[in-house]
Amino acid sequence: MTTVNLIGLVSREMEAAASDVPLYRRLKSAIEAAIRSNALKAGAVLPGERVLAEALSISRVTVRKALALLEEEGQLNRRHGSKTEIGSRVEKSLSTLTSFSEDILARGLNPGCLWLSKQIIRPSPAEMMALGIAGNTNVVRMRRVRTADGAPIAVEVSAVPVRFLPSPEMVQDSLYEALDARGFLPQRAIQRMRSRGASLEDAKHLHCEAGAPLLMTERRCFLADGQIVEYCETRYKGDVYDFVFELQR
Repeated sequence: MTTVNLIGLVSREMEAAASDVPLYRRLKSAIEAAIRSNALKAGAVLPGERVLAEALSISRVTVRKALALLEEEGQLNRRHGSKTEIGSRVEKSLSTLTSFSEDILARGLNPGCLWLSKQIIRPSPAEMMALGIAGNTNVVRMRRVRTADGAPIAVEVSAVPVRFLPSPEMVQDSLYEALDARGFLPQRAIQRMRSRGASLEDAKHLHCEAGAPLLMTERRCFLADGQIVEYCETRYKGDVYDFVFELQR
């Protein structure tokens, strides 16, 4: 989207807002609307504060306040001396079992991955316990960086017993598609979540600083008959992924 078109869209959204809403709130809501409609996609660069202020006939203080709120919510990425980019936060519901690709597609983004390794190997102690298998049972272990519109979102390590997936080459972009093709699509899962700091390797793959907050999940996936088909450990960038819970009394 060109700067002129963006300014026009934001201006119309601000004019449509109630007059008693503070200007910075109207600007924030207008930019949010552009993000929701995909007029502003993840990674798109916003015009500078001065350009926005002059084009919209508002003060730079008002612009700065609106952008600060958007940054706090993770919808913008701003660094001193750098451009302001649209963030790529992804919402993940914990009430349904979906794949990473399904989550990303639901947000109107393009899922992808950068393969780090795919191999048939003996299971680690953690994989043995999680999958309920013996140490002499081979698994397909896959390590990859998951991306949304090319931006790194998470580092994922999946292990699947070879009786469900005989070769890692069966997996292209989606593990669940490969399992589904063999009649072994997971039907339910148990997932644990905890926080951790990014290791040096995580930082390299996720383009963040070492020690940056990550949200780590450990998930065991089951078939309808109770067999454990996958154990997956995923480390998500804390500033781009939101987990959403629905609670009922």
